[in-house]
Amino acid sequence: MNLRKPATQILSCVLKEGRSLTNALDKGLAPLDTAQDKAFVQALCYGVLRDYHRLDFILSLLLSKPLRNKDNDIKILVLMGIYQLRTMRVKPHAAVSETVAAVGKKSWAKKLINGVLRHYIREQALFDQQVEKNTVAKYSHPQWLINCIEHDWGKQAASLFEQNNQAAPMVLRVNLIHTTATDYQALLTQHAIISTIVPFTQTALILKHAVAVDQLPHFTKGWASVQDTAAQLAAPLLQLQENQRVLDLCAAPGGKTAAILELEPSIKMTAVDIEEKRLQRIRENLQRLKLSATLITADASDPKTWWDGIFFDRILVDVPCSALGVIRHHPDIKVLRRESDINVLVQQQADILEAAWHLLTVGGVLLYATCSLLKQENQNQIETFLKNHPDSFEIPIEADWGTPQTVGRQILTGDQAMDGFYYARLGKK
Repeated sequence: MNLRKPATQILSCVLKEGRSLTNALDKGLAPLDTAQDKAFVQALCYGVLRDYHRLDFILSLLLSKPLRNKDNDIKILVLMGIYQLRTMRVKPHAAVSETVAAVGKKSWAKKLINGVLRHYIREQALFDQQVEKNTVAKYSHPQWLINCIEHDWGKQAASLFEQNNQAAPMVLRVNLIHTTATDYQALLTQHAIISTIVPFTQTALILKHAVAVDQLPHFTKGWASVQDTAAQLAAPLLQLQENQRVLDLCAAPGGKTAAILELEPSIKMTAVDIEEKRLQRIRENLQRLKLSATLITADASDPKTWWDGIFFDRILVDVPCSALGVIRHHPDIKVLRRESDINVLVQQQADILEAAWHLLTVGGVLLYATCSLLKQENQNQIETFLKNHPDSFEIPIEADWGTPQTVGRQILTGDQAMDGFYYARLGKK
């Protein structure tokens, strides 16, 4: 089977239909027979999206006129061909011949693809020089996003673009109910899986090489989960105590919900998400980990439809955000996210935060979290909230990670191998 065909279908779902890469891969990889085939197609899809703006620029130099919208499949094939020649360890003649062979009924495109890819091989150095002169191509980010990140992070922006274009490491969260990070690391070593302990957490292990979860010892028994280090910081920041009522808003897929329960199993946990399908993922995660919580499908910004009137001691408000801090895991964000999304998200965040505040008991702790790099969604959001709520105050986060902001603490993508995250902790007078 020519693996460029399923890769084209998957990328078309993202680039033409606007579906997430995760969703497209779930369906697109299912018919493939071997783990090796699936890994190749997945690497090709991730790579093309990670490099999309660079590849698209190179293609514009190679073509005398742009391809028509109805020939989006041909465009994707050429982008894959260029990506294989630039980045993958595929021999040039194989990259060209296999890409050409993946053309379906549009036989006219074979000559085009062959010519374009061979032209690129001949003059790759020249095209690479042109890439360096074009900001969008050089950083492989859309211009609006480059502007936003440069505005907020100045000289650090170039490093962020570079980090966004890297593959994230695979990180495990060790379940302290069953074992410790040190003991689980030793167990991994016995299975020839090399890992590094993250010193500022009790639970995080960074794997030297990613593995399938079924290779992890006692995974089905709930001894470990896959979760970036930055996301693992949420549970300890809540300062949990026994038997507290805890609320996790916008909880899916449930990694933080589970981490909170693993850290303090005696708590009474309620997890809310607006989509039943996403809530099902929390249900599945908790089932594997043998943990329990009250799961509610509801709008977090409208508690009157689901709240029982009893205040919560701790609330995690993990708001919908631009997700610009997790581009390493989800490179499709760079092609799917729009500048117009940001103001809509900022308003949603404010609405959810406002609603959550009324559910928190006096003396309680609310943790606001995003996986964003934008100050609009992060410190500016919390500054506005504190100004408008005299009964709120910041509980500073003292830590060996991230950078303190005017309010809260920001992790920039790549800091100590983490995703980009923001946390702010609030107390109620």
